[in-house]
Amino acid sequence: MHNTVKNLLEIKNSIKIHLNKLNINNNPKIIAVSKTFSIDKILPLIEYGHKDYGENKVQEALEKWSEIKKTNPNLNLHMIGKLQTNKVKFAVKIFDYIHSVDSEKLARKIADEQNKINKKIKIFLQVNIGNEDQKSGINKNEVNQLVSFSKEIGLNVIGLMCIPPINIDPESNFIKMKKLNKDLGLAELSMGMSSDYLTAAKNLSTYVRIGSGIFGQRF
Repeated sequence: MHNTVKNLLEIKNSIKIHLNKLNINNNPKIIAVSKTFSIDKILPLIEYGHKDYGENKVQEALEKWSEIKKTNPNLNLHMIGKLQTNKVKFAVKIFDYIHSVDSEKLARKIADEQNKINKKIKIFLQVNIGNEDQKSGINKNEVNQLVSFSKEIGLNVIGLMCIPPINIDPESNFIKMKKLNKDLGLAELSMGMSSDYLTAAKNLSTYVRIGSGIFGQRF
């Protein structure tokens, strides 16, 4: 069994054990964050049958995934990086999920472009849950407004996403996100990475984004 597949199965198992101990009923999907890794590193996971992959650059995603998605139409590609409005046209073609919508301008552009090609992308709104100056995402007090706006223009908003501040325990921010998501009546929640996916799973994240935990360190 290839290392990446072994790592994936270990992560799945660790989530299961952790949640069983806490008596929490949650089974988050794992997005294998394949950014910067070449397709030969990703193929063993595809062959094993893993479906969800994350990229953070539109150009890299197009180059890497265009051909493979033709032969594997059941793969889900997740845009997890910051999306510039001038790249939306290309992003909409290749991605199935966008996790980083954080403004009305970006929402409007996605709606326009997906209508042109008759595609419905699943959308997460990115929340700047730690109120960090340098971080993408909307303020939690403005989420409600962006959800309403996005739905009005025909976007399929399925949940919220966050990247909590580093170097502090993420749990309090994950708890805030869980509440916010529930209050808005959204079904999905995208939070948790290689370092904190167990805490995210405990707080009902439905998608965890794991790169180095599966593929090893990036060089």
